[in-house]
Amino acid sequence: MLPPRALLLDFGGVVAEAVDDSPDSGFPTRVHELIGRSLPLERIVADLAAAEVARDAWRAVPEHPELSHVQLWAEYVAKEWPEEAREIAVGWADELTSAWARRNWSVVEGMPELLEHTLGRGLPVAIVSNTRSGQAYREFLERAGLTGAFAVQIYSDEAGVFKPNPGMIHAATRWLDVPADQCWFVGDSLSRDIECGRRAGVAAAILRPSRSWTNDRWEAEPDAVVADGHELLKLLKRALD
Repeated sequence: MLPPRALLLDFGGVVAEAVDDSPDSGFPTRVHELIGRSLPLERIVADLAAAEVARDAWRAVPEHPELSHVQLWAEYVAKEWPEEAREIAVGWADELTSAWARRNWSVVEGMPELLEHTLGRGLPVAIVSNTRSGQAYREFLERAGLTGAFAVQIYSDEAGVFKPNPGMIHAATRWLDVPADQCWFVGDSLSRDIECGRRAGVAAAILRPSRSWTNDRWEAEPDAVVADGHELLKLLKRALD
């Protein structure tokens, strides 16, 4: 593979991986308290689960725009709530969505070494990730001490589109001022990431399979498969040197 002028990385499954891919068990209680306990806790739990299913169905069509935080709460979670409870949830949509997106993440093995190498080589690195809330991811990267390793972070809720829409990658390459065909893109999903890389015309689309996408079935083929940051670093060094 040709050496890249920039590296684009998915967040979940590439930079970090959730130990448990479930939201905080106390999240429904937080919502319950916020709306003054005006609905039974069991109703909130059920409405959050139903919103998950409806969101997944909406996002099964790549041409759809990404849902905003307000849309998520006004049209999915709280659409049938009493007016006052719905207004409270919508008013707190950003904070609630960030809390909903948080997971017990850990940095993928070898990723700190990879990022140290790219910083030393002056190779720009960007995050390109689908998410309910980019803010939740930014906060984790800050806590992990990795924020400075990324030239830019592009998240679907902020960009208004989601992978495999190539607009996600193009937003990053425009910011970096590097053509897509001179970038490597690394993701954990064939249908979201490798397909997105193909549509965007990247130089190489690399798969790091994660637990979240073990049943992913898609025709898109990666240029390479890596197990972790260490293997990605070896691949990168061979191309650069």
